[in-house]
Amino acid sequence: MYKVLALFLYFCGEIFIGMTITELQQLYTAHPNMAVMKRLLKDTSVQTIFCGGLYASAASLFSSILVQEGGCPFVFILGDLEEAGYFYHDLTQVLGTETVLFFPSSFRRSIKYGQKDAANEILRTEVLSRLQKGEKGLCIVTYPDALAEKVVSRKELSDKTLKLNVGEKVDTTFITDVLHSYGFEYVDYVYEPGQYAVRGSIIDVFSFASEYPYRIDFFGDEVESIRTFEVESQLSREKKEGVSIVPDLAVTGDVTTSFLDFIPKETTLAMRDFLWLRERIQVVHDEALTPQAIAVQEVEENGGITLEGKLIDGSEFTVRALDFRRLEFGNKPTGTPNASVTFDTSAQPIFHKNFDLVAGSFKEYLEKGYTLYICSDSMKQTDRIRAIFEDRGDKIKFTPVERTVHEGFVDNTLRLCIFTDHQLFDRFHKYNLKSDKARSGKVALSLKELNQFTPGDYVVHTDHGIGRFSGLVRIPNGDTTQEVLKLVFQNEDVVFVSIHSLHKVSKYKGKEGEAPRLNKLGTGAWEKLKERTKTKIKDIARDLIKLYSQRRQEKGFSYSPDSFLQRELEASFIYEDTPDQSKATVDVKTDMESDRPMDRLVCGDVGFGKTEVAIRAAFKAVADNKQVAVLVPTTVLAYQHFQTFRERLKGLPCRVEYLSRARTAAQAKAVLKELKEGDVGILIGTHRILGKDVRFKDLGLLIVDEEQKFGVSVKEKLRQLKVNVDTLTMTATPIPRTLQFSLMGARDLSVISTPPPNRYPIQTEVHTFNEEVITDAINFEMSRNGQVFFVNNRIANLPELKAMIERHIPDCRVAIGHGQMEPAELEKIIFDFVNYDYDVLLATTIIESGIDIPNANTIIINQAQNFGLSDLHQMRGRVGRSNKKAFCYLLAPPLSSLTPEAKRRLQAIENFSDLGSGIHIAMQDLDIRGAGNMLGAEQSGFIADLGYETYQKILSEAVHELKTDEFADLYAEELKGDGTISGEQFVDECQVESDLELLLPATYVTGSSERMLLYRELDSLTLDKDVDAFRARLEDRFGPIPPETEELLRIVPLRRLAARLGTEKVFLKGGRMTLFFVSNPDSPYYQSQAFGKIIAYMMKYTRRCDLREQNNKRSMVVKDVTTVEEAVAVLQEIVAMQVEE
Repeated sequence: MYKVLALFLYFCGEIFIGMTITELQQLYTAHPNMAVMKRLLKDTSVQTIFCGGLYASAASLFSSILVQEGGCPFVFILGDLEEAGYFYHDLTQVLGTETVLFFPSSFRRSIKYGQKDAANEILRTEVLSRLQKGEKGLCIVTYPDALAEKVVSRKELSDKTLKLNVGEKVDTTFITDVLHSYGFEYVDYVYEPGQYAVRGSIIDVFSFASEYPYRIDFFGDEVESIRTFEVESQLSREKKEGVSIVPDLAVTGDVTTSFLDFIPKETTLAMRDFLWLRERIQVVHDEALTPQAIAVQEVEENGGITLEGKLIDGSEFTVRALDFRRLEFGNKPTGTPNASVTFDTSAQPIFHKNFDLVAGSFKEYLEKGYTLYICSDSMKQTDRIRAIFEDRGDKIKFTPVERTVHEGFVDNTLRLCIFTDHQLFDRFHKYNLKSDKARSGKVALSLKELNQFTPGDYVVHTDHGIGRFSGLVRIPNGDTTQEVLKLVFQNEDVVFVSIHSLHKVSKYKGKEGEAPRLNKLGTGAWEKLKERTKTKIKDIARDLIKLYSQRRQEKGFSYSPDSFLQRELEASFIYEDTPDQSKATVDVKTDMESDRPMDRLVCGDVGFGKTEVAIRAAFKAVADNKQVAVLVPTTVLAYQHFQTFRERLKGLPCRVEYLSRARTAAQAKAVLKELKEGDVGILIGTHRILGKDVRFKDLGLLIVDEEQKFGVSVKEKLRQLKVNVDTLTMTATPIPRTLQFSLMGARDLSVISTPPPNRYPIQTEVHTFNEEVITDAINFEMSRNGQVFFVNNRIANLPELKAMIERHIPDCRVAIGHGQMEPAELEKIIFDFVNYDYDVLLATTIIESGIDIPNANTIIINQAQNFGLSDLHQMRGRVGRSNKKAFCYLLAPPLSSLTPEAKRRLQAIENFSDLGSGIHIAMQDLDIRGAGNMLGAEQSGFIADLGYETYQKILSEAVHELKTDEFADLYAEELKGDGTISGEQFVDECQVESDLELLLPATYVTGSSERMLLYRELDSLTLDKDVDAFRARLEDRFGPIPPETEELLRIVPLRRLAARLGTEKVFLKGGRMTLFFVSNPDSPYYQSQAFGKIIAYMMKYTRRCDLREQNNKRSMVVKDVTTVEEAVAVLQEIVAMQVEE
């Protein structure tokens, strides 16, 4: 057998076949100890088994085989949440998520803080509910804190479970009554566990035993279908035959039993160390709620949570656990086991990205006849490792394995090395639990609210200016009623906007906190303001385009393709490249290899890896013996970039230096001398590096960071440098997608909008202001030699906070920084903080947004309820930049005393602990700040006057006009496109007015803000396939579509066809359709094919049609058109008319 295996492995090594982790696990089943284990597990007299020598992920791989061979259910008890999370992740990688369940504690962080977590409740309830059903072959991963909490009894659980199956007859009111009695909350749309909604024949309900909510569709009182749906999009996922709906048992049920009473008798408990578990459970049991948690509980209406009688203690755990057979895989057995099995494994050695060590160690293993496997979640990674070995000239054969375990190991019995790529590269590896889904509801809701129109919001109408939205109202129109938007302008003048012109209305986004002035109707001031902005924008854009065209004609240096050093540098990046990041890197390199000078702008949120792109570009330039200048706005940043570059380029033939006020004259002189002689490869500095005395021997690449922060004179100097040197500019202000297109003509743009996948999520918690929490947080951070940011937005009480911290922690070094200090003094404080001369920086808001202090991994934000979502997100993004776990504490008054918005904001940010999720929020607010700087500082004034979206519209119009007019020859290629004349180029948009009943009935879609969102979405569609998708979404969420909504959907093709025929307005009134054509009678439209088709149609149906001309306006009336459907049919026929050329 072994010979066959060895031969098989040998051949595998030859031809580089990748394999999956499941195949790898199959190889592992050949382990001689496996047979022994199977025998022991069948033998019921053996109650305790000890497996020694299982290190790293050998334990979880081995366990996965036992679970598969099965025969009995398993409960794995690990040390703490993190260890259990990784163990669960390893098992699910091999076995999938169907039978492997995670049983967490129902509290966030430690039980003593008394904060329940609904997402964890779901996982707990799911485990109980599936055990209750008596499913076979389940395997549960848990940890002592979770076992310490009691659970409901089996009887209680079955009493409180509502089961529904497809085809069952049941009264809907009965269901809603039951849900109500279970404590479910009635809402319009379901976003969180424990909510339900009723719409027509549909009931949506979020049970506590499922990670997705259910949508139950009735036909009369028969259950027609049951499906799960996504919280964010509210759209269905998959069909179910039957479901069990379980309430939040922790609130409604009596928790009386230990979890060990709940599991089947034949279960095997697997653990590292039995005695330690007992001690840990005792500790959890003895820890009381903190005073602060009790204070919060008292404020809550329902008297909050008490832990009395809800926890088991260590001895109770021991008594219960002795009834089960135990499997221990720690360092030493507890007592004398009935049987011991010893494995010979060792953990993967630590290489710290040093490839000489890696290669040496791998060769050693291969010589001893071991087979190498490298596990990775992305196959690109293993290809990269292979490329590094090839470039180094190492002959190392390994088999890539798709999907990874948490820690690699060597098994000396089977002679296998199972290594992981995140350990080779010192990357952080993240585990995912199912509950992450359940948390997304709050977030989805907060994001949705940012875009919702609520009565009282300021809005901008492109024709009338800024007004106030006062709701959707129905007004009589002929024989029917129509739904319209009511906008109020200055002097309470009212404008009603039809739902077909919603695209003209956008939410006003200007500066935070300032109410805009309402415009007065009919004065023309608004038009003038729009014109003025357009002229200004044109001036700026003109310069940009001129510079661009000048550069297009210049010749630059073309770099040679990547070297192996370049590959090694890229592979040693600790984080995985995001798709955007690799695309940006490829774009930059392609630009460098072409002979046109590069001018590329890379934008992306803080911590999204822009600097990495810059480092790679810089190294590419140095590899071709060119020098690189990196220009940054502040001294602190210069020093920081210097450290980052030096760290990343360690061990590569490249010298990095920096120039700024912080260097002494002698140091600066030395640097300049070496620069001139060409010994310095990369020079980083403030505008000092543009000085007259700075001479490069051969400058090949200029990198500008945070360009918007430099003054005009610096930009002028840059411009002279820039003409034939490759330039890479970076900015952190996210540039909205809509702006990108208009700027495309002026510079090359790379946008990095996806967050890095494996950053540590930042543990975020909301607390009331309490000295114990603050002291704990600072002490913990100091104990691991880290630093703390403390944000407090009032300058006046910074000194007392400083005194408080020093009173509690005498050896803590606290610095105070705020915006009213002298810039030089402030800079010194920050510089010293970066240099680790202080432990805590007390500041108003984090002063210099670009600063990156990898050593600061805790941030405390006082009075957090006063910050906007995006500010909180930005501030939190300051920590968690290294591979250490980061913490963020939001201090606010008890939640019950806050406004609902503030409360939801804090909860959203608390649940949103990953990095990327925030980009959506940040985009919302930063749009306003970022876009202004894109084209120069004076723009933000206009944004405040016009509102953000209108400003964007005007911007793209201005750039379009310049392209088609002044710079037509430069963009000739782009504009050639299609030469045929259709009516569309004569019409910007087609307006529809009608007296038909076209709307979403309030009985069909509840809640006017939801209707408003749907109307706006529909209004922005143009293609039939989009309309079909929209229709499907409506049916899925609200049931069969009523006729007046079907008609409303047909407006989209009507508008599109009418525009193709050159129609500016379509009236559907009194059973006739009137098409109003291009208003300028001398327009070439009247010679076009489009108009030809109209004439042809009229000739064909002379009785039905009537051409008119009134005050130079031409129109055609078509009789007997009573529905939108008929109108669309008429236009389709016209479009299909054959016309002679």
